Amino acid sequence: MNKAAQKIVRFRWPIIIGFVAAALFFGSRIPRSEIESDMKAMLPSDMESRINTDRIDELFGGTDMLMVILKSGDVLEPETLERTREISRQMKRIKGVDKVLSLFELKNIKAEEGAMIVEPAVRRIPENEEQKELLRKDIAENDIVYGSVISKDFTLTAVIALLKTEVSDIEIVKEVQDLVSKIRGSEEVFVGGLPFTRVQVTKSIQGDFRRLLPLGILIMLVFLFFCFKQLRGVFLPFIVVVMSILFAMGLIPLLGWKIHVITVLVPIMLIAIANDYGIHLIAKYQEYNFEGNLFTKEELAGKIFSSLSKPVILTGLTTTAGMLCLLGHIIIPSRQISILASCGILFALAASLLFIPAVVSMLPKAKPVILARNDKKPFLEKTLVFFGKIVTSRAKAIIVFAVVSSLAVSAGIFFVVVDTDPNHYYPDEHPVAYSGRLVNDNLGGAQNISVVFQGDIKDPRIMTKIDVLEHELQAMPEVGNTTSIARVVRQMSRALNDPAEEWYDKIPDDRNAVAQYFELYSMSGDPDDFEKMVDFPYEHALLTARLNTASTKKMDHVIDRVGQRTDGDPDVALIGGFGSILSELAHKVVDGQLLSLGLAIVVIGILLMILFRSFVAGLISAIPLAISITTLFGLMGIFRIELNVATAMLSSIMIGVGVDYTIHYLWRFREERQNGLNPQDAAKKTLTTTGRGIVFNALSVIVGFIVLFTSSFIPVRFFGFLVVVSISSCLMGALILIPALCLVLKPKFLEPKSL
Repeated sequence: MNKAAQKIVRFRWPIIIGFVAAALFFGSRIPRSEIESDMKAMLPSDMESRINTDRIDELFGGTDMLMVILKSGDVLEPETLERTREISRQMKRIKGVDKVLSLFELKNIKAEEGAMIVEPAVRRIPENEEQKELLRKDIAENDIVYGSVISKDFTLTAVIALLKTEVSDIEIVKEVQDLVSKIRGSEEVFVGGLPFTRVQVTKSIQGDFRRLLPLGILIMLVFLFFCFKQLRGVFLPFIVVVMSILFAMGLIPLLGWKIHVITVLVPIMLIAIANDYGIHLIAKYQEYNFEGNLFTKEELAGKIFSSLSKPVILTGLTTTAGMLCLLGHIIIPSRQISILASCGILFALAASLLFIPAVVSMLPKAKPVILARNDKKPFLEKTLVFFGKIVTSRAKAIIVFAVVSSLAVSAGIFFVVVDTDPNHYYPDEHPVAYSGRLVNDNLGGAQNISVVFQGDIKDPRIMTKIDVLEHELQAMPEVGNTTSIARVVRQMSRALNDPAEEWYDKIPDDRNAVAQYFELYSMSGDPDDFEKMVDFPYEHALLTARLNTASTKKMDHVIDRVGQRTDGDPDVALIGGFGSILSELAHKVVDGQLLSLGLAIVVIGILLMILFRSFVAGLISAIPLAISITTLFGLMGIFRIELNVATAMLSSIMIGVGVDYTIHYLWRFREERQNGLNPQDAAKKTLTTTGRGIVFNALSVIVGFIVLFTSSFIPVRFFGFLVVVSISSCLMGALILIPALCLVLKPKFLEPKSL
């Protein structure tokens, strides 16, 4: 044993107690963690779209919409209207509701005997078919409500609560749901909107933690026993994983962070990755503890540390480097995951190299698993022997096949799409996704782009600008509905002028005329009706375009049109809205993906060059990674898996984890060459020895991430699927492609120094 190994055996009790105490301390902090469900909180506070949207909220109050959607064959039936009116009336009384929009709150502006009359869109509930058809006609002519709070086929109507800022989502959603359950009717009722989505996300995060963590641990325990057939092979890596999870998750409240949607990945990542180092140590222990060996338990503990400390440390550093490259992402939880996972991996690395040998030195020697007789080799060893034969006889063919198949799959890269829509977190049948689809298809859309104009809003010049832009946006297929003070002025103009007159349905060209319209409105209506469209000094006006899609490409089209029409216009103060946030987020996801991917390749390549003191080592290691990356993104395009806040982290993780297998193979291959074996025999020996640990390592990652298939979130499920695919690709690269490259290229850094 070397001196470090001797000290581990000598100070085994302090080492064991120290790790356990640290894990318990950080684990005791976990109950203090808070959940963050607001998607805006995932974004940096200096992001332009977020700054503008927050400023718009300050000017016009909260813009978050909580919707109650009623669905029936005809929502103008008296029973449905009665229920809608009562929900609208009761919703106004809920603390935290700033304003309610419904058929009974939004206005219809018309003229009677030369005077402007302002009354609710539904003033009275029809008592017969004739009255109902007259009401249907009035609503169809009222562009403030038609297609906004009532669908154009009259099968849906919505009661929309605009919420005040700093309102508890959980409390207000519960109050609204309780309200709906009390006001009964035959209609189908759905709750939707961002506050509802945030509540569902919070519940899903809690559910995922309760379900995924124990399920992942159970699967890992079964897998470890299957691999090692010994209890110490199960519990030693398992204890390391549990301690690393407690350490990493305990950092969240200590650092003042909160748990986001994708933070659920951290414990699963550690279940899958943190036991890799322990697996190699246990596999090495079983290799040394062969049938008939004479080593003492202390000697075995020292030998597994001495032989694996360098490659394990280096693989831990490369994995950590890959994780830390996620710091290149703009998404806040991605950066946090980068730090949390890296800290957990480093803790697991230290615990594997210190805690496991310390415990092994105290336990009695285990019964040998690797037998001396060759006729009883298990299936894995036979498979690795087979790979050895294939590699040594078909090295060039393997390289050609890998390159050709990678190029073929890479065609799918051109079909990769970016998606940041929170409705796509869930399957189509989930209440969040279903209500979002109802709103997009029938009620104007769930996302919005907002434009704030500044100056004298009653000035016809500015009012006309608002009107022209609104009409342009309304004509776009991506825009379901628009609202602005200019639309209200046009409606007043229709009420006060005959169709044959010049100013019918137009913005007056005189400021006094515009001001007079508002004065006339105040005589019959309430000026507060305009508070979400214009401030009372009439210095800022809000044009809102509701989008019927969350497609990044389509949102960009709308935002580009707004930008073209308002660029350099001194009358335009702000462009924001949740749609603009999603659009900017989509572009930041792509930028973060490219940056973290480039950083991971460069950093890990440099580490490998330093490790093997060879520039060629970095290039050889990069080949299977490059093939795995192109395969990964190609499959994403082929299977239409979106690039989102979860899957955007995958490449850095894959590179950091996948390169471990290459390092272990090259390290052992070089050792066997130094011991005098020729390249073919060295490849076979490496595959049948270190290859066993590599397979266990990769399978542990795959098995660990399979549990994500049961997540409540679709992006997390896809993340799990892509991890399985990418790590499988890296495993085959280490077992087949890397050996083939070593045999064909014969790099000098792997050759014996005496040659």
